[in-house]
Parts: sequence; structure tokens; C-alpha cells
Amino acid sequence: LIAACGALLLRSPNRLADAKTTGLDEAIAPSRRDIAIWVALAAVPSGLLIAVTAHISTDVAAVPLLWVAPLALYLLTFVIAFQTRPLIPHKFVLAVQPFFIMALVVAILAFPVTSTIGLIALHLLVLFASALMCHGELARRRPAPRHLTAFYMWISAGGMIGGIATGLAAPHLFNWVAEYPILIVLALLCRPGLSWPVRRSGQILLIAGLIVALPFSYVVKNYDVGFNAQTYLVCVGVLLGLTAKFWRATLPFAALVAFLLFANSYFNEAPVVYKVRNFFGVLSVTDTSDGKYHVLWHGTTAQGTQQVRDDESNALTGRPEMIAEFFKGAGISQTLDAVHKRAPGPISFAVIGLGTGALACQVRAGDTLTYYEIDPDIARIARNSELFNYMSECAPDTKVVIGDARLRIADAPDGSYDLIFVDAFIGAAIPIHLLTREAMALYIKKLKPDGIVAMHISNLNLELASVAAGVAEANGAIARVYDGGDVQADPALHHWVPRVAAIARRDEDFGELAQSRFWPVRAADPNQRVWTDDYSNIIGAILRNVREKRAQAGH
Repeated sequence: LIAACGALLLRSPNRLADAKTTGLDEAIAPSRRDIAIWVALAAVPSGLLIAVTAHISTDVAAVPLLWVAPLALYLLTFVIAFQTRPLIPHKFVLAVQPFFIMALVVAILAFPVTSTIGLIALHLLVLFASALMCHGELARRRPAPRHLTAFYMWISAGGMIGGIATGLAAPHLFNWVAEYPILIVLALLCRPGLSWPVRRSGQILLIAGLIVALPFSYVVKNYDVGFNAQTYLVCVGVLLGLTAKFWRATLPFAALVAFLLFANSYFNEAPVVYKVRNFFGVLSVTDTSDGKYHVLWHGTTAQGTQQVRDDESNALTGRPEMIAEFFKGAGISQTLDAVHKRAPGPISFAVIGLGTGALACQVRAGDTLTYYEIDPDIARIARNSELFNYMSECAPDTKVVIGDARLRIADAPDGSYDLIFVDAFIGAAIPIHLLTREAMALYIKKLKPDGIVAMHISNLNLELASVAAGVAEANGAIARVYDGGDVQADPALHHWVPRVAAIARRDEDFGELAQSRFWPVRAADPNQRVWTDDYSNIIGAILRNVREKRAQAGH
């Protein structure tokens, strides 16, 4: 029907003269510059939508709930901006947008927001203010009615360009998430009044100073010039003060924000040994400041550590020492020891989440270990002995199954494992489908009659112990949760005390864990709904985590 309408329109006479007589077509056709501005003003908010969504879902959890909020705000900005009388006046948006961006820059540089909800809110405010500003500029630049069809078409084209550039091109162009700060700076450059400050010497000197500071940043980063943390904070404070002074000047303000974001990222980044970006995020292996440890990072979350040099900076060889959350005596080590002591002979165990492959060094003579890992780049890093040599030194023949763990472990014969260790929740974007009633039913099915399912449930943003207890009880199993207490963390040695949930069909299956007061039984909360493949409550887990931290701080 649309094609038929198009054919009829092509065959119809030109009614341009009639339109002119009604006074509807007095405007000049938009220029190429107008079209370029329309496309840019539509592309930047579209790209920001994808960048903010990726940032939030990576640092909290990959659930639809957190994808809906940025999309809803983005669409709402269209509704507000194109109203006859906008609910939020455009002048007000132009006035407050720089302050939201300044707040985000301060949070990133000097005073990190520790509250998960506060951090999400700040990113969403920047998205909302920037998108509303750009869309308000679009509404202000609407052409005469005759050209509105082309206007909206170019807006759609801009949205498509922004989405493709951010979602498809950026992951291949950058090995870190550079598109987010780039888009923040572009959102500032979309403000009206962009021009070179020919007659403003202060602004010209500022921009020139920032250009000169770029090579200075390189010198500070790569040479010992006595640049300590206090000096860094003073410099950051001066630059933040300049943003307050120049916030009304589009180009200098954007230049300051760009320098702060990119110089901070460059200056504070640890020495990178290896870095790769893929569908799952940014993976990097860095050296610690003393050069003694290699650390694997997924985004901003550490996924594993190994000591590679001694105190005299000599390279270590042979079987690596177990550190980080796997050090001797902590919860994960206790679980494996309990399973080994209870079993009459060698054990067979599976680990969901490869990381650095450190648990390969827990393999004893005759044991069988199978790793399940979704990210092929993680497997390449763990098998690269120049980065981490847990696997190459301790169990070079360990099987690594690539793919979604829940789908791949379903292919294993029932009753295969003495222990299934789920080590996939330490990061921010937890795979929720591995922590549901149905997932636990699958794990228990793959266990031997006296087997244990262990879960590493340490998480910065989410309280997961009650979730593990709920899915265990829903499958007729018992959960015991280890919070430490018998061992102490030692940051100097990179020893971290993990939070671990152990789940078994019967209490006697826990072995010596059942005799330890540090492994109390965790009953399911009757007021908390069990997570299933159809239901999960991330907001509840975030709020429980906030309450837990407040209670600990109170003590």
C-alpha cells in the first residue's frame, strides 16, 4: 500500500504553486551545513545512549531492567524537546548540562561515587541532560513545513550513524572504552556558540596550555619526575577550577573536559602487559607498581593475580603460589580440601569461569579438572605462560570448554563431578542465568551423590548469599556461606578473603565444612522470592548490599 501511494504521488501534478499561495513554503531549502548539524545533533545522543547502557550493564549487571532506563530517558527527551511548550525549557537545559558533566568528571577523577545507585543516577543524568540539550537544539532548528520530511529523515540517519559508530565501529577501533568520554566531549561541542575564541586571550591561552600539557603528561607517565599523588590532586583541582570559570565557553570547556578525562585515564592506568577488547568487554593484564604481580582485569574489575617476580625483581619459575582469593586457608581452598578429604580417591571437578586458571594448581595426582569459559580471549590469556603460568606449570592438559557454561555443562554425563565451582560472579555484570533455580537443578544433576556445588559470590554491588540460599532450598539442598573470620586479608601479599556459598544435598556431604563455625547454614529468606529463569531482582540485591555495607560500617 505504501508503494502504491508512492506511485500515485509520482504521477500526481506538482502542487508547489498551491502551497506557496497558502503561505506554507516561504523558507529557503536547508543547506548542506544545516543537514550536517541535524545529523550531528541526532548522532551524539544516539551514541551516548549505547555507551551509557553498555557502561551501566557492564559495571552492575547485564539485565534488561538496566537497559530500559537509558532507553526510556532517551525517548523522553524527544517528547520533551519537540513539545510546543517544553516541560523543561531549553534555556534551563543549556544552563545545567555542564554542571552534570562536571559532577561526572569529579566523580571519575577525584571523588569516586561508591554508591551503586548514585553512580547509575549520575550517568543517567548526564545522558538525559545531554540528549535533551541536543534534541532541544534540533527542535529549535526545525525547517519550514515543506522540509520537515527531510528533517526527520536526517534525524533518523544521524541516530543510525551514532548507533553504528558506538555499537559496531568503536569496539574495533579502540582497545578500551574510549567512545564514552569522546561522546561526552562531543555533547559539549554540540552546544550553541561553538567558535574559535579569536578575541578572548584567556581562552586561547587555556587551549594552548592544554596542548603543551599533552607531552608533559607523557613525561610524567614514563619518567620519574617526582610527580606524587598530592601533586596530581592539586593539578586536578586547578583544572576543575578552570572548568568552573569557562563553563559558558563551549570550546574551552570541552577542551578542559577532554583533557581531564583522557589524561586521567592515561596517567592512572597501570603498565599494560596485554590488552584486548571483544564482545564481552575490555580484558587487560597489567603490572603492579612494584613489578611483582600480574593482574587480569575485566573492565575495572580484577579477575585474578599472580606473583611473577620476587622482592629482588627476579623472575619466578616453577609452580606458582596461590594468592588473591585462592590463597591457602581461605574459603575456596577450604572447599577443595574438604572434597579431597571426603573422597576415597582422585576427584573430578568442574570450574565455571576460567580467569587466570589459578585453580589448576589445586589439582592433585589423578584429579580431573574441566573449565567452562564463554570468552575465548580469556582462554588465550590463561594459556599464555608469559602472562600467567598456573595452567602451564600445574595442569597443562586441563580441558577448557568454550561456550555458555550452562549449555555446555548440560552435555556432561549426569553424576560426573565431585565438585562444581561457579566462579562467574566476582565481576560486575554477573551472568544471572547461572544463579537461578533451574541452573542449580542442573548443577545438582551433574554432581555425584555426595558432591558439592560451590559459588564464589563476592561482589562489589550485589548481595548474592541470600540468592544462593534461596535457589538451594528450592532444589531441596542445604547452603552454607563462608564470610571469613578464620583468615585475614593481606593486601601487601594480594590475599583477599572471598565470600563462598557451598551447596549440598545432605549436611554430611559438606565433610569438614559442616564442623566449622565459619561455615554456618544459610536458610532461605521466606520474604525473598527465589530467582528463576523468568524472575530475578537486581534492585533488591543492590539494596541488600547497601544495607549490609551500612551495617558493617555501623559496627
